[in-house]
Amino acid sequence: MVTNKAHAVTEACPGGGTERLRGLAAEIEEIGEVELFGRVAALQGLLVEIAGPVRQMRVGSRLKIADSDAHSVHCEVVGFRGERALALPLDPLEGVRMGCRAVIEAGEPVIRPSNRWLGRVVDGRGVPVDGKGPLHPGSSSYNIRAKPPAAHTRQRVGAPIDLGVRALNTFTTCCQGQRMGIFAGSGVGKSVLFSMIARNTDADIAVIGLIGERGREVQEFLQDDLGEEGLKRACVVVATSDEPALMRRQAALMAMTIAEYFRDQGKNVLLMMDSLTRFAMAQREIGLASGEPPTAKGYTPTVFTELPRLLERAGPGPQNSGMITGLFTVLVDGDDHNEPVSDAVRSIVDGHIVMERSIAERGRYPAVNILKSVSRTMPESSAVEFRPVIKQARNLLATYADMEELIRLGAYRKGSDPLVDEAIALNAPLEAFLSQSKDEATTIEEGYRTLAAIVDGGRSQKADE
Repeated sequence: MVTNKAHAVTEACPGGGTERLRGLAAEIEEIGEVELFGRVAALQGLLVEIAGPVRQMRVGSRLKIADSDAHSVHCEVVGFRGERALALPLDPLEGVRMGCRAVIEAGEPVIRPSNRWLGRVVDGRGVPVDGKGPLHPGSSSYNIRAKPPAAHTRQRVGAPIDLGVRALNTFTTCCQGQRMGIFAGSGVGKSVLFSMIARNTDADIAVIGLIGERGREVQEFLQDDLGEEGLKRACVVVATSDEPALMRRQAALMAMTIAEYFRDQGKNVLLMMDSLTRFAMAQREIGLASGEPPTAKGYTPTVFTELPRLLERAGPGPQNSGMITGLFTVLVDGDDHNEPVSDAVRSIVDGHIVMERSIAERGRYPAVNILKSVSRTMPESSAVEFRPVIKQARNLLATYADMEELIRLGAYRKGSDPLVDEAIALNAPLEAFLSQSKDEATTIEEGYRTLAAIVDGGRSQKADE
């Protein structure tokens, strides 16, 4: 802008003054961009207060705090207090002292993904952490805080997607572009279920976000659970539990943005995120540090604002693009499925899969409670000829669950109720159907046929009697 003004002045000035002004314009052209910076004025816990040109900052602005030892810490503005900006770090704060320069970084936080990101593991900033060299950037920029597609421009959900897990394929059939929550306590088998889906799904691309993951488990998941074949068509985003809250939140945004890139390439993307609870906890830390009041169980209001903003970015894309099928785990606090984050997520997603500790304790994996799990695209997403079979199997499982205590005590007498007798006879085959080893894969059609054989076998036995 300054250069253009100088050029206008040179055109307007006659005689020798023109040459002088042209020289001045050339010098102005060589001057680099203006660097705006503030100073660290206070530091309390993880909250950094910055004094300086706060009117040049906004919520979401990035700062780079540099000390005299050339050590830098990247931060993000999360609020303002008086004439100071409040920032939280993306890196450890060791080395930051009073008076350090806080340089305002220009531009939006964007990434440039490409197809060569497949098979790679990155952190919340899109930096590779797998030791395989630098990432190859693509030609298009993607803002990590993009808005969801407008509702009127979206496609409808697509055909059923094969997840490779019998219990999910048959009783909670998921469609392309659907978002499902997986609700479970700790140690019930969420990560193993994730790995089964990642290896066996028929989606084009898998994007996996490990949010607040244990550092010890990352390599185990990549090498043992996901495996070399699964990683070839996947991109993994990792933020371990020891990283700052901003990095844990940004890892979720990064995974969603990478999924959006592949969706725009016309791919059907399976986005798996473990877990939304840790994303919510990270947002709670950010909110409390910036002065938000705690509400339900200490969660701040922005937690329940950020959850739908994140989840609504998944789903069917605009016309002539692909779809993002989302599977999001929710770490149920104290096995209470009505705690605030569970309630909020359940109201946003298009179905929920419930995993229960009592089922895992009796050795049936995956520990999915079919009776408490719902897919909101069913029954339309299931094959018409198999809908009566699915309904009958659910009825038998529900009947056995209602009478289980009496059956175990020996208080039920055979012949009292034909439906209960059938439920008892088929309980063992149905439990075996719902059980599946980690290395086993079953297609949707195979699952339907196996379930139909079990139910029809029970009817034949009942008719013979």
